Amino acid sequence: MTAANSLKAAVRRRAPRLPVLIEGAARVGYGARGFVYLSAGALTFLAATDRIGEAVGTSGAAGWLAEQPFGKLWLVLLGLGLWAFVGWRVLQAVFDADHEGTDLKGWTTRAGQAVSGLFYGVLASGVFEYLDEFGEATGASAAQAESVAENQQKAAALLALPFGEALLIGAGLTVLGVGVGNIVRAFRDDFDDALACPEAFCGAATALARAGYAARGFAYLPLGTFVVLAGLHARSGEVTTTAAALDALEAQPGGAVILGLTAAGLMAFGAFAFVEARWRRIRPPRELKIG
Repeated sequence: MTAANSLKAAVRRRAPRLPVLIEGAARVGYGARGFVYLSAGALTFLAATDRIGEAVGTSGAAGWLAEQPFGKLWLVLLGLGLWAFVGWRVLQAVFDADHEGTDLKGWTTRAGQAVSGLFYGVLASGVFEYLDEFGEATGASAAQAESVAENQQKAAALLALPFGEALLIGAGLTVLGVGVGNIVRAFRDDFDDALACPEAFCGAATALARAGYAARGFAYLPLGTFVVLAGLHARSGEVTTTAAALDALEAQPGGAVILGLTAAGLMAFGAFAFVEARWRRIRPPRELKIG
């Protein structure tokens, strides 16, 4: 064996195997998701208690991060973590990493994972856009305003298409469906089944998951309603973001209490994502178990 071949063999032996790399990337991804929702929930709670001006969503959490010391470094790490989570979602949806199967329930779950991957891909792209605009109008409020403007532009483009009103109403109904689906998961799913955590801890982790999924689902409902109304009225200016929709909800009687409870639930969702980063069973697809 030549020296070059010996070196290659040594590197191959020492390099982590693909399943180990996949598991590590997935855990980093769950951690990134946890940070986004924990931050968004905390900032929304501050808005509900009038400590800051308005609620922020997931993009607003990235804007807040940009304002912190070493903001550019944190954005890079968050963006990479979110892309790692997108990769894991692809493995779940396309290669059935969680062994959901190919029956109706399995395909429904995998379709949800694909939609989730698309959402986090958009979010990760937005994080890296902050890097291009670093030093300009960054921050949670600027991020929120930019997100509203972008959503209204997309709604206007959709309305310009044939049957645009129906398409926009369909988009709103889809958002409402995602919200209802999260709420249903909160009461239906057995969350500790996917965790390899200590038995005494799993009960608390499940409680976090139920509160988190219920709150995340509820947070989608006002946004979906606004999008449906925008389609019915053919006015793209009525389209907003999740955070802005929650701000509108806060203005209603008892809205501050509802917003505070939603914020607490979003923080619970973020905390559960950190639990998943540590204890979730990560099973790389059989097709990729090489080396």
